[in-house]
Amino acid sequence: MAALNLGSTDGGFDASADDLAAGDAATPAVRSASPAAASGAPHVSEPTRYDAILLAGFGGPEGQDDVIPFLRNVTRGRGIPDERLEEVAHHYRHYGGVSPINDQNRALRSALQAELDRRGIDLPVLWGNRNWTPYLEEAVTEANERGFSQLLAIATSAYSSYSGCRQYREDFARVLDSTELEGTVRIDKVRQFFDHPGFITPFIEGVKDALTQLEDEHDGLDLATEVEVLFTTHSIPTGDADRSGPRDRDFGDGGAYGAQHRAVAGVIMESVRVERGEEGTPPWQLVFQSRSGPPTQPWLDPDINDAMEELPAAGRRAVVIVPIGFVSDHMEVLWDLDNEAADTAKRLGLAMVRVSTPGTHDAYVSGLVDLIVERIEGTPAEERPSETDLGPWFDVCRPGCCENARLGFRPAVSGVAP
Repeated sequence: MAALNLGSTDGGFDASADDLAAGDAATPAVRSASPAAASGAPHVSEPTRYDAILLAGFGGPEGQDDVIPFLRNVTRGRGIPDERLEEVAHHYRHYGGVSPINDQNRALRSALQAELDRRGIDLPVLWGNRNWTPYLEEAVTEANERGFSQLLAIATSAYSSYSGCRQYREDFARVLDSTELEGTVRIDKVRQFFDHPGFITPFIEGVKDALTQLEDEHDGLDLATEVEVLFTTHSIPTGDADRSGPRDRDFGDGGAYGAQHRAVAGVIMESVRVERGEEGTPPWQLVFQSRSGPPTQPWLDPDINDAMEELPAAGRRAVVIVPIGFVSDHMEVLWDLDNEAADTAKRLGLAMVRVSTPGTHDAYVSGLVDLIVERIEGTPAEERPSETDLGPWFDVCRPGCCENARLGFRPAVSGVAP
């Protein structure tokens, strides 16, 4: 059964008149931004002082009694009855009603703080969630109480889409309004980091280790013909995918969301090819998971399980599943991959290895701190690392970026208004 959508999910663009949608000191182009980001320039190359880091997560239940209230928060405004929510609740109830995501973000927060301290960067890391405690409202209120007026946010999502970027930016604006701290607290956001080496390195290591494991466990396995690598990410409505990224560039099918995932998968597999040669490099494809919504609404496909159904006929004996759309092994990774996809592989007679997400991998944590340093130092775009031709992505989202087809545009920070 398809899950409800629980979310998780440029280099080369020059500033133009459209980019700098009017910004003088009295009328900033970007809402609730630092002075350096307020003009709306795509990349901020002016050093900026921040008071704290805001780690923004999705949130998850931490007990059986939390499950339905949490799912109500996730689906607020969509009128979904509790009976329908219970169809998803069993994913959480299978694990005692506890999502691993909060513990994962606690660990990430601690790791970020340790890396900042190690580098001598005196910034505390605050943590707030969109859908469960601790809420973003609590984190922003704490920031104000501690005298922090300028926050730099890191959302736990690497790619451009409504749920992966714009919805976080809308939530920041909503929280500043609800706490009456607009004008007192300002929030910038680091760029989407899908192609930062810190994010990609753990997946490169994971794919190489998975192929070695398959070779060790299955004598005579031909990697080039009998193994398939499935890069998986959260499916989203095709309308939202097409609207992801700036409107002044054609990214092809799936918009920027699709292009970014394809580019990252290509970088990973090129690293495999360089190390192993063509004869040791399996074919790959991008697949999707966690589809929700009415059957009449088109979403990105193929579903990972549907794609796996085709593999035996193509001569595949094994599959490597790489959750490149996710930053930690949260519920959609555990349920959709370690349960449903694993069951599909077993039924089809496919050996399966699932690669880990970055979690608190040293390269990932260090890379996130690198993104913080970019904004503190005002690193020019041409000096920023990016592993694909699409990056480095924007510090300030472009006008009209990542519109939600159902909701349209709502107030958001860290982006030029459409």
